[in-house]
Amino acid sequence: MPVELPRSLLSEDALPLYGRIARRLWADVEADRAGAGDRLPPERALAERYAVSRVTVRAALADLQARGLVEPVQGRGWTVRGAGAPATPNVLGFADYAQRLGLQVGTRVLQVRTRPAGHDEAERLRMLPGADLFELRRLRYLDAQVVALEHNRVPLALCPGLTAVDFGTASLYATLRAADPPQLPGTAEYSVEARTPDEEERRLLEITGDVPLLVATQLTANQHDRPLELTVQAYRGDRYRFQGRITS
Repeated sequence: MPVELPRSLLSEDALPLYGRIARRLWADVEADRAGAGDRLPPERALAERYAVSRVTVRAALADLQARGLVEPVQGRGWTVRGAGAPATPNVLGFADYAQRLGLQVGTRVLQVRTRPAGHDEAERLRMLPGADLFELRRLRYLDAQVVALEHNRVPLALCPGLTAVDFGTASLYATLRAADPPQLPGTAEYSVEARTPDEEERRLLEITGDVPLLVATQLTANQHDRPLELTVQAYRGDRYRFQGRITS
């Protein structure tokens, strides 16, 4: 039996290109009545079918993988995942969450550069001190309202193509998923604390009055359990609520 497509994937009106390709690809899977274990066409064939690059196809496949719909199988390419199979563990980025909620993402890039990793960063990201670190600072908006100040750091060796991407429009996690080889955010250590914003944060986040920050620090590992990205996100406390699930 074909796997049912999640309603969230069908209801998005403002998808990035890879998201639109993911939706078209899954529509074709359903039209072909493909079942669990059936192989998808090779990436090159999919790129030709949808008139996009293989990088975009790879990002679309990674998006479907994150939803538990397809999976890569060594020596067989990509296959349809069984409806009852557990989804691959995955971590969603800011744009992913916004897409799920049907909100429009906006971004203002404040800083993008490559620099040597400091000792603390290198220890957390399991890289050599002084090795190339990709650093990105952005303001993030939802439906034209500023919500968060985001600071991302990625070992450049894991995805050298980051330096050529315009992150004013591109998603960092989508770019990582589309890398060659793909870097799939799999698990994360996450902590949140509340504090008072400093003057720069007040100015950038357009804060007036007594509005606290919720500061989230996240260390994300890829599918091979290697540290992939270190993020610090400072959210306006009046526009963000943290919600999680605790399991034994």
